[in-house]
Amino acid sequence: MTSQHSTFLPEHDLLEPARARAYCAASHARADALEAEVAPACRHFPALLRRRMDAAPDLPLVRIGDRHLTAAQLCDNAARWGGMLTGAGVARHDRVAMLCGNRIEFLELLAAIGWIGAVSVPINTASRGLQLQHILQNSGARVLIIERALLEGLSTIDRTGLPLETVWVLDADGDDLPAGTAPLPQPGQPVDCADVRTSDAFSILYTSGTTGLSKGVICPHGQFFWWAITTGRQLGIEPGDVLHTTLPLFHTNALNCFFQALVFGATQSLSERFSVSRYYDQLRASDATVTYLLGAMVPMLLSRDASPAERDHKTRIALAPGVPGHFHAEFTRRTGILLLDAFGSTETNNVIQTEADSVNPGFMGRVAKGFAARVVDQDDFPVPDGMPGELLLRADEPYAFASGYLGMAEATVETWRNLWVHTGDRVVREADGSFRFVDRIKETIRRRGENISSFEVEQGVLSHPAVATAAAYPVRSELAEDEVMVAVVLKDGAMLDPADLIRHCETRMPYFAVPRFVDLRTDLPRTENGKVQKFKLREEGVTDTAWDREAAGLSVRR
Repeated sequence: MTSQHSTFLPEHDLLEPARARAYCAASHARADALEAEVAPACRHFPALLRRRMDAAPDLPLVRIGDRHLTAAQLCDNAARWGGMLTGAGVARHDRVAMLCGNRIEFLELLAAIGWIGAVSVPINTASRGLQLQHILQNSGARVLIIERALLEGLSTIDRTGLPLETVWVLDADGDDLPAGTAPLPQPGQPVDCADVRTSDAFSILYTSGTTGLSKGVICPHGQFFWWAITTGRQLGIEPGDVLHTTLPLFHTNALNCFFQALVFGATQSLSERFSVSRYYDQLRASDATVTYLLGAMVPMLLSRDASPAERDHKTRIALAPGVPGHFHAEFTRRTGILLLDAFGSTETNNVIQTEADSVNPGFMGRVAKGFAARVVDQDDFPVPDGMPGELLLRADEPYAFASGYLGMAEATVETWRNLWVHTGDRVVREADGSFRFVDRIKETIRRRGENISSFEVEQGVLSHPAVATAAAYPVRSELAEDEVMVAVVLKDGAMLDPADLIRHCETRMPYFAVPRFVDLRTDLPRTENGKVQKFKLREEGVTDTAWDREAAGLSVRR
């Protein structure tokens, strides 16, 4: 859409959705051709980068603000940064942690780490305290590359006993850096890419645990290739498309977007973060044809008054998992952007998806080519269509899914038991083969697109000297997502202002995990064995006695 579409089209005008469907109809053949063209042994990052460089050396591969990199430039930078890393002793399969926002350097270093056969460990930029300590310990990272603006997070951990040997700081001039850190060295002499295999780990991505610490998901090179193929097929991506995302590069969604651009001959356009007020301006400025949204973003965008900016862009389609069904029609009417749902996870892939010609708001879609899904009871036996159960997934192709959890053999066996990935999500499969999400079986809280471990929230709350016990759980918000609520029992004789608890939590957990609701109670509902019955707390929801930090006007510092 160009500026000629900056006036509102009537509700019956289906020009843009029809155009999106036409692109998607042709995308199946393109994706199938790419599958055939890229041999299984070449479905790894260095081979994919060189393939893209040969096909389109001058087309921007990634663009952030006024900076961009072509595949040729990224290939050269990967070899030079790789030379620096190998010169510093980073070897194949070593883990390199990265604490960095959406910026060109992130992708240059990510590429360099993959180029030399090492493993990147992108860390959520809000991580601190117990979560950050655990990630650095569990990953075994010997090197951490951190943005100068994020150095404060290091003060919340104890580096004693960590495997971390080197901390390099981006944007550092060598002055006033904390002890034990140094400026990031300059690129070195270029090195040839390592003999990488499709099965090798490309990244370890940390996803929040259900009842324990965050788990490091081992994501092989091949998994990202299949993320690109399955998502590109669904969205109808073609050479020359511009894929705009505001999502962070430390999550699988934005990394998946990068690989879509790499494989399909498109350009990834990144913004630093999602902004309701600037979103459509960013679409227009980037010439985006495809974009990516999370469930809560659509109602947030629709909450603003309609404006010509909603149509003044070229974007035809959005991957938008988890958007409540009743928002689809209004969003498409106002923006001309067709919303497609999907289901995937860091451990799996884009397994269940809505096709552009069969959008059914409120449903995740059907099983995509190359995958299998079943809905089962607590003993893994399939349940009839129409009956809720746990969603289990399987891939036909090797390394299309993650390889397991780093250093957590029991959790790996539990999730991959009976050779199916157990998602922990309760769904319904309808007779026509479409899937509908019901709720989460696992105790993960999802807020603002982030998975939050209830265990890690509880540990932060329990570290307050006045707290005897606590339970963290999700409650629904006005934006069709979770808010974090914590029920707290104080120690005998103790008193606590909920606002003081929030300030305490701010230094011990990511900002998005800090509870919104605090309910001071005399006891928690328990089983005969003393286990907290969180399902009862979830059923109660926001109680009359709960304190709401938003209602109190208390904002959380980032």
